Amino acid sequence: MGVLPLVGLIAASAAVAGAARRTPVPAPLLLVAVGLVASYVPGVPQYTLDPHIVLPLVLPPLLHTAALDSSYLDLRANVRPVALLSVGYVLFATVAVGWLAYELIPDLPLTAALVLGAVIAPPDAVAATAIARKVGLPARITTILQGESLVNDATAITAYKVALAAAVGEGASWAGGIREFLVAAVGGVGVGLVLMVPLHWLRTHLTEAVLQNTLSLLIPFVAYAAAEQVGASGVLAVVTVALYLGHRSWQVDFETRLQEAAVWRVVAFILESAVFALIGLQLPFVLKDLGEYSVAEAFGYAVAVFVLVVVMRFVWSYPATYLPWCLSKRIRERERDSDWRRPLIVSWAGMRGVVSLAIAFSIPLFLDDGSPFPARNLVLFLTFTTVIGTLVVQGLSLPWLIRILKLPGRDAQAETLAEAQAQNAASQAAEERVDALMEDERNCLPEPLEDRLRTVLERRRNSVWERLGHANPVTGESADDTYRRLTREAIAAEREVFVRMRDERRIDDEMMRTLLRKLDLEEAAAYREVDD
Repeated sequence: MGVLPLVGLIAASAAVAGAARRTPVPAPLLLVAVGLVASYVPGVPQYTLDPHIVLPLVLPPLLHTAALDSSYLDLRANVRPVALLSVGYVLFATVAVGWLAYELIPDLPLTAALVLGAVIAPPDAVAATAIARKVGLPARITTILQGESLVNDATAITAYKVALAAAVGEGASWAGGIREFLVAAVGGVGVGLVLMVPLHWLRTHLTEAVLQNTLSLLIPFVAYAAAEQVGASGVLAVVTVALYLGHRSWQVDFETRLQEAAVWRVVAFILESAVFALIGLQLPFVLKDLGEYSVAEAFGYAVAVFVLVVVMRFVWSYPATYLPWCLSKRIRERERDSDWRRPLIVSWAGMRGVVSLAIAFSIPLFLDDGSPFPARNLVLFLTFTTVIGTLVVQGLSLPWLIRILKLPGRDAQAETLAEAQAQNAASQAAEERVDALMEDERNCLPEPLEDRLRTVLERRRNSVWERLGHANPVTGESADDTYRRLTREAIAAEREVFVRMRDERRIDDEMMRTLLRKLDLEEAAAYREVDD
């Protein structure tokens, strides 16, 4: 692919994703729809989904940024439902959907059907969690969906390798499959455990934010490549490292955290946008050479497989939720809420994504004996239609379903109160620390600077409490909104002076950039006082 088509893909997908924020349609769905239409527009380049690019170059950074934003403590508290979905469900879906597809589709070998089952088994929770945050799902459901998406790709890729070995004639057994799964899982976590401490040490000992962020960008690729090199799961290695680094991000320099957050937001936005656009752009490829199956037959099988995928998730989710709850008194005491709506939402949020398509495109053209892989293009077509079907049908209806079920969302007032209490305790500790330091003559400050320091501490203490107060009766703004607006106006006035002085040659460009950077940091600090 040339440079211009790649730049065009990134620019167009970013524009569509930005436009989606002004519509009620989630960005992933709009991107897929635009990609479907664009795939038949004359002059649009053909974008092939290359698994040798997606799996080692796109998947690691997406997993890394998702894991950095996840909570290790929340995932540990929900390890049972996450494991049952990310491992148990994926294996169940591989076998169940594969077997039923074999029974349903004439002349589809069982081995090829199991390859299909493994390919479409892992849900991609990028769209689901985006919708979950937008409509305000309970935090526990969002955590479970996030945790599932972090691990299920590793399970699916391993299951795919076992099924593919049987399909191409390399031979596979239950014992061999279990052994390969354990090697991938234990090895991937092991590689992550080995890498995470030295990588964190490097992050905390590099003195320049630019170098620290360069390292941050390399980490997911290093972890993935190291694990794959020894035959382990690169997915689990990336997730293990990222969870550790995210849990200890407070130990990194503040400037690095600010830059890193901005960099990874951009990376995730570009990759997610391009990936969902690429899904839609694959339509011309999957419609080619369906072999003995007509387009009408293929669409009929596509509907059937889509229904199987949706139903099998319900078949797994409800027993996986209620059997442990019924059999264990300890679980019942810890999880008193057995609301039937939670597994319903989790089941309906099982949307498939680009990983399924990337795995499908990696299916070899020929078997070991030189004969064509049976029904390869049909498997590609069924994977594509399942991904599109789940994104469109479940993605569009998920917000409606959440509203109909009236699940209790996040309690913003309670969260703000908890934040205020935490900030109050932290501010008290900061004031006590400042009082102790000011007793030392080496820390003597001019009175205006000391007053400014104490004013900042007081402002930080009061800012969250003010958020609980009433809006301004004249403007309708909260105290936070007014503070932001006034800060922005004051800094804008200073910025205009610096620019004018540069234009009048009273200061040079280098000095202007230095002064503007100080203003930018001050403005960011003012926003964090009321946002964090």
